[in-house]
Amino acid sequence: MNEQEELINEITGTFALQRVSHSTEELFRSLTDKINDLINTDFNQLIRVLYRIDVSEARLKFLLKENKDTDAAKIIAQLIIERQLRKIKFRRENQQRDNQIDEEEKW
Repeated sequence: MNEQEELINEITGTFALQRVSHSTEELFRSLTDKINDLINTDFNQLIRVLYRIDVSEARLKFLLKENKDTDAAKIIAQLIIERQLRKIKFRRENQQRDNQIDEEEKW
């Protein structure tokens, strides 16, 4: 599975989105819609998901303050996508590192 497919799978699963095509633009639009819905109907759930994903609260507050004319859901969606991509890259790097260790050296 490539990085983009993994990203789409993780975000659609986390937010119970309908499966999107292999387009990050479509994922961004669907995620933005879902976040707007959560802002309007279940803000506490949105906060819980942001903590679970580990989106930087300080960065989110800064971006929201600096971009007052931008839809907050778009800012949040972008931060979620960036965070999930960093997690995917980290996992892949660690997996590659683990695969390079000789069998005898593994615990």
